[in-house]
Parts: sequence; structure tokens; C-alpha cells
Amino acid sequence: MKKLPYLFVLLLVSFLTFNCSSNTDDLDEVEQEETPTTPEEDTDPEDEKEPEEDKEPEEDYDNGELNPNLAPSENFDLSTWNLSVPINNGNGTALNISVATLNNGYKDGVYFYTAEDGGMVFKCPNKGFKTSANTSYTRVELREMLRGTNTGIPTQGVTKNNWVFGTAPEEDIKAAYGYDGEMTATLAVNHVTTTGKNSHIGRVIVGQIHANDDEPVRIYYRKLPNNELGSIYFAHEPTDGNGSEQWHELIGSRSNSASNPSDGIALNEKFSYKIHVEGDALTVTISREGKDDVSKTVDMKNSGFNVGGQYMYFKAGVYNQNNSGEDNDYVQATFYALEKSHTML
Repeated sequence: MKKLPYLFVLLLVSFLTFNCSSNTDDLDEVEQEETPTTPEEDTDPEDEKEPEEDKEPEEDYDNGELNPNLAPSENFDLSTWNLSVPINNGNGTALNISVATLNNGYKDGVYFYTAEDGGMVFKCPNKGFKTSANTSYTRVELREMLRGTNTGIPTQGVTKNNWVFGTAPEEDIKAAYGYDGEMTATLAVNHVTTTGKNSHIGRVIVGQIHANDDEPVRIYYRKLPNNELGSIYFAHEPTDGNGSEQWHELIGSRSNSASNPSDGIALNEKFSYKIHVEGDALTVTISREGKDDVSKTVDMKNSGFNVGGQYMYFKAGVYNQNNSGEDNDYVQATFYALEKSHTML
């Protein structure tokens, strides 16, 4: 009988120990079910990707890639260019966008702006205000301004705003910004006119050298409505009394009834041109990826540009060559590269 209390105590201790052990096991199971829940939600793959998709438009473009979120002057060096757009400047002629304004993020969303791929767009309708009473056609075109923002230097003349040929008189070479020059551009013509006179349809000038009153070179792209591909040719215009205007076909024909050029350039197809002047030699080269370059050199010795007083400047953009088509018909080109250089004393 004396052993009964001892046995009772032993049974009670065993029972309590068993219950405590069971409760601890239940607690461990609950913690194992809840613990992974929070980390799984924090590391959900879709939740991690969403911020990346939101930030995609702010991609880093420091590698030289054109940024569609920037103004043209922030993608291209336009520090020595001004711009003409066919808007009334108040006196019935086209509006000139100064070097300073152009390089302060100028874009208008209609005539001059950045494309979705970052290219620099020039768009010009048939109807609009022209640069002067002596001009027949509208344009959205850059004009080389070597003085930059130094408006104390005259725009015209043999000054530090312009350049001359290397065969010009020595005093002109010293007075000018520099001598000889090269301009290269990569672009795609997006649209040409399809209405108007046969001689006007489909023509646009995309680059040139302008002198006092004449153009040593004007580069044309032309695509006729029934053709899938366009042609490239250029004009060389000597000064008065030094011969007639010369035409040089590089790809296809400039004819008003030209057939589809077998090696032509389609709308929206990228190509490059180079204008190179050294002394009296003018060379125009057209380049395309995967194809041989096409070039032509003109001897300008007797063209009248190597005399005193003749000054030069580059132009690039779209110079519409149609004033007979529908008012809202237009030309458009997108530039992807534009560079120029001159020889300095």
C-alpha cells in the first residue's frame, strides 16, 4: 500500500510530459507552414519584372545610341547650325530658328522633331512660307553657321561664319573660318510628293553646298509614284558666265518618266551620302550596307568658285522641290548621322 502514492505520482509525471511534447510539435508545424509564405510573396518573379518594365523607357543611351526621348540637338551636334521652317516669321517669309534656340531643345512636333527610333525628322509640305521672295520652294533645312552663337560675326560674306575652297585667294582663306570641307549624313527618305506636275513629283534635295548665289552641289532623291525604288543624282551649278548647270546621275535616272531603277533606294531605306571638296575637286559618294559605293568627281576649276569673294556653307534636311501639288502633300526624311569638317590654317 505504501507503493501506491509513488506509482500515482509517477503516472502523473509521465502524463504531463507527454502532453507538453505534443504541444511543442504542433507549434513547430505551424511555424513551418507560415515561415515560407512571406519570402515567396517578396520574391515573386512577376513582382520583380514589373519595375523593370516600368523603367524600360529610361534606358541608358550613353553608348552613342540615339535617344527617342531627347530633342534633336541632344542627339546630334547642332552647335553650328540654324534651321529654317515654313512658318510665317511675321513678315511673310519662313521662320529662322537661331543656333541658340535650336540647341536649347527646340522641336516643334510638326516639321522638326525626334522620331520613335531617335532619328532627326525633317518634314516639309508643298505649301508654306519660303526663305525669300527669290525662292520657289519650301524647306525644313539646316544651314551651317560656323560662328555658333557669336552673332557679332556677319552671316554672309567671307567671314568666320563661312568657308572657302582651298583654291581661293590666300586673303580669303585667312578671312574665312576654314577651307575645303566634308559633310557626311546617314538618312532614310520616308515620303515624297505624289501630286503636281510631272517635273515636280517625287523630288527632294537632302544635302547641298550653297555659295553666294549658286550651289556647287545639290543632292536629290527622287521616286516616281509608279516605281518602288528611287533614284539619286546631283546638280553642279557654276557661277554666272561659267557654263550651264550640270547633272550627274548616281543611282537610276532623274527623268520624269524613269522606269523603276533596278538598284534604287526604297522609301524608309537607310543610305549615306558624303560631299567632299578639296581644292577644285568635288566628290559625291553614296553608300549602302552590303553594296558597293557609288561616287562621281566634278572638276570645278572653271566653275567660278575659286575667285575672291565666294563663300560656302553646307545645308542638310529636306528642300521640297514641288510647288504645284496639293497643299498638304509633303516630303520627309529622317537623319541618323550628320557630321562635317573643314581644314583650318
